Amino acid sequence: MTLSKKGRKCMRLAELSERSGVPIPTIKYYLRERLLPPGHRISARQAEYDEGHLRRLRLVRALIQVGRMPVATAREVLAAVADDDLDPHRRFGAAVWAIPDAPEPDEGDPAVDAACRAADALLEQLGWTFGREVGAQSPAYRMVVSGIATMVRLGYPCDVGQLLPYGRSAAELAVADLDLVEGYEPGEEQVEAAVALTVLYEPVLLGLRRLAQAEESNRRFG
Repeated sequence: MTLSKKGRKCMRLAELSERSGVPIPTIKYYLRERLLPPGHRISARQAEYDEGHLRRLRLVRALIQVGRMPVATAREVLAAVADDDLDPHRRFGAAVWAIPDAPEPDEGDPAVDAACRAADALLEQLGWTFGREVGAQSPAYRMVVSGIATMVRLGYPCDVGQLLPYGRSAAELAVADLDLVEGYEPGEEQVEAAVALTVLYEPVLLGLRRLAQAEESNRRFG
């Protein structure tokens, strides 16, 4: 590793590959697809890379490998991350909104109408004013509506009283999420971390929920 004229720690492509665990051909592919910013040119055939490239490379791998995201969608997410015309809240929101989610609810479906009413009542009970303002524009809101609509169709319990504990647990998780994010440098590094942790922690949350169910089942019935 060397220092640039601006004091930036730089590395060649081989070192970037070694530190990230990403093969050189894959890094070159990400460069061609504009998922990774170009390196700092030191000659016609050579470039150097810095810690920002290493962070971005880890984010790309999180989106594509863990999030199973198509390259075009990953590019859209990364464009939102890099948009410094937006404040951190809006950059994070734009990036997360670009992450693929559940299919669009069918308009006019009675189950969807009931699910929208339940979701709206739940947000009101939780006091989530921003979520209520954004409403159906949010992919996360539509994901909630789709899930509730499925439960409505199948006759499973999904009224506000039954959904409220999940909403309160989600609020506690959001505090933990943002506490982690605030440990990163403000700006692009923080937004990158927010998006990466959103993708990376979702399978952890699902696994922990199933483990917790097994523990509680054993306590009650075992």
